[in-house]
Amino acid sequence: MKAGLFSLALVSVLLAACSGEEHQDIKQWMKEATKDLKGRVPPLPEILPFPVVSYDAMDLIDPFRASKIEPDKKVGGGTAGGVKPDFERRKEPLESFPLESLKMVGVLQQRNLNFALIQTGKALYQVKIGNYMGQNFGIVTNITDSEVHLKELVQDSAGDWVERNSTLQLQEQEARK
Repeated sequence: MKAGLFSLALVSVLLAACSGEEHQDIKQWMKEATKDLKGRVPPLPEILPFPVVSYDAMDLIDPFRASKIEPDKKVGGGTAGGVKPDFERRKEPLESFPLESLKMVGVLQQRNLNFALIQTGKALYQVKIGNYMGQNFGIVTNITDSEVHLKELVQDSAGDWVERNSTLQLQEQEARK
């Protein structure tokens, strides 16, 4: 405890010695050097009013609206010539496969009526004129000895249903060894 009091007293004496009049000459020189100096803050720049600009694009089409990106749908329900698929009818089994995955492997004829044999995977289906196949509402319009003619309904870029003719050709069997 005595050592703590002693060191406190010593520090007090040293601080009192430093606060004497010995730095008086530096303080005097500083007063004389700064006597003519006055602090000056430059004035703020003048704020000019911005010109008023009227916004005239309020009546224009918003470029980010979906109608700008997608074409307008026709009033007639998106059908140009009144052609549209029947969504209410029951789907046939071959309508669940894309047309590219179906193979015509043969033709049968009964009472002057041609039937096409269509293979998908390992299943074999018998198709006649008027049956549907493929995922684009394709209806069989004609069956010949070498191909099946289809009329498909697809939507164009404007959303209209248009008819497209397609064919499915007879696939030649590879010769077995």
